[in-house]
Amino acid sequence: MHRALGQAFLLGRNMAAPSAEPQVLVQYLVLRKDLSQAPFSWPAGALVAQACHAATATLHVHRDHPHTVAYLRELGRMRKVVLEAPDEATLKELAGTLQEKNIDHMLWLEQPENVATCIALRPYPKEEVNQYLKKFRLFK
Repeated sequence: MHRALGQAFLLGRNMAAPSAEPQVLVQYLVLRKDLSQAPFSWPAGALVAQACHAATATLHVHRDHPHTVAYLRELGRMRKVVLEAPDEATLKELAGTLQEKNIDHMLWLEQPENVATCIALRPYPKEEVNQYLKKFRLFK
């Protein structure tokens, strides 16, 4: 009897409307590519640290937003996409665009030099922010 109930439940779930599917939330990070190259030549660990700082700070600042709450509910399913900006000017231009469009983000500034290194968005459904990030490539 339980087997039949389980099969009926799965069948009903497969027939559910697409809107019943849980949203896929992604946290986007945009890291400066030029920091890994001369004349800066930052080591990989320093770049990873910048992305971690930005991601952690953004999650903390937006910890009460429903998307962030949902994102953190399933730690094993978190999705992050790391993109590259060619330089500081491009990173700051993106920060301005995101601010104009009311997209929650944080521009991480390395201290004490006050150098812009990374932007982290709070978790968003991919479709909501893709248009602003299309020109950026996956970080390599």
